Amino acid sequence: MSGQPSIFEQINSFVRTAGERCGIPPVYLGILLSTYRELRVQLVLQRDDGTLLETFGYRIQHNGARGPYKGGLRYHPAVDVDEVRALASLMTWKNSLVDIPFGGAKGGVTIDAQKFSKRELQSLTRAFTRKIDMALGPYRDIPAPDMYTNAETMGWIMDEYGRKHGHTPAVVTGKPIALGGSQGREAATGRGVSFVTQWAAGDYNIPLRGGTVVIQGFGNVGSFTADFLHQAGAKIIAIGDANGALHNPQGIDIPALLQYTKEKKSLVGFPHAEPLEREKLLLVPCDILIPAALGNVINGENAPKIDTKLVIEAANHPLTPEAAAIFWKRNIRVMPDILANAGGVIVSYFEWVQNLQQFFWKESEVNERLGEKLESTYRAVHEIFSREKISLRESAYMIAVQRVYDAIKLRGM
Repeated sequence: MSGQPSIFEQINSFVRTAGERCGIPPVYLGILLSTYRELRVQLVLQRDDGTLLETFGYRIQHNGARGPYKGGLRYHPAVDVDEVRALASLMTWKNSLVDIPFGGAKGGVTIDAQKFSKRELQSLTRAFTRKIDMALGPYRDIPAPDMYTNAETMGWIMDEYGRKHGHTPAVVTGKPIALGGSQGREAATGRGVSFVTQWAAGDYNIPLRGGTVVIQGFGNVGSFTADFLHQAGAKIIAIGDANGALHNPQGIDIPALLQYTKEKKSLVGFPHAEPLEREKLLLVPCDILIPAALGNVINGENAPKIDTKLVIEAANHPLTPEAAAIFWKRNIRVMPDILANAGGVIVSYFEWVQNLQQFFWKESEVNERLGEKLESTYRAVHEIFSREKISLRESAYMIAVQRVYDAIKLRGM
């Protein structure tokens, strides 16, 4: 949309509002609105057919006042410096909100990962790791999986980093279990989304058992979210991925869909639901809407047409500020991304702790600690929401921004 602020500017508008509410002096607020370090590196890859490809990779560190930089690494054609800046900022506020000792960072490479072979992706990942090596480290900056990267990608980074620095499993999280990954990490973001959805549904008198849910996205986050909510008794009536969407008013058989997509690598053609135009997915009437794909998918144009009671931001920044304002006026509650999808980074923190101690926890212990940390954060946000009569997003940012400001002051920066 013409005239639309960049994603980084949109997030900074939330930070600025929270900072002003908290009474943070302008000079400190300026620090919170900018990034600490931005790396942009050239990557040249020899493709399997012998041709050369030039692309670029990014690692942006936003704020490290509360601990080492922490954030995912995504491989996607839309990766650019503004998107990575915005996501690095989101990581600062997410880590602060859930009170884990990390700052915020993000990384990405501008490629369509689905069109690359495993050899090509490994070669590109190792080259990228070498070029940003000076910024990485278990007490400096710790990447994790994100869109179109996974546990295997993290294993490659750990191995490449270790060639120079020695065996350092804590340099990345989201690794395979056999390389020091944590039990429960793969499902952690979706599990966290399902926890937050259940608490919010209870607080806003939305029956979860038998309630209708629409999920945009069926990757790692969307698929685990769908599975956990299905187990809780919710009816997932519409769901979509990058290739298409499905609709079944009686509820989609999620276990069958998971098996189907495991074999077909797409939900297109699933026989137990009707195909749906992707553009219409967000407009399917439901009790709970969960955007779990890309950012800025709900905006000023489609927000007035969306028929739901509760929005859970499983994706990073899926709503524009204009859409958020429309939902607030319509009394549609929005659970912000820095809380709703924080399960992944919480268990990444648990993985980092286990790597440093070389002492590992059972999955039941990981899941229990995840639930405890998320619920205490959810209750703190909801208490401000109820007391101040401001949005859940504004409430969350007040907590997060205040904590980072306090850390900056205490460090004497």
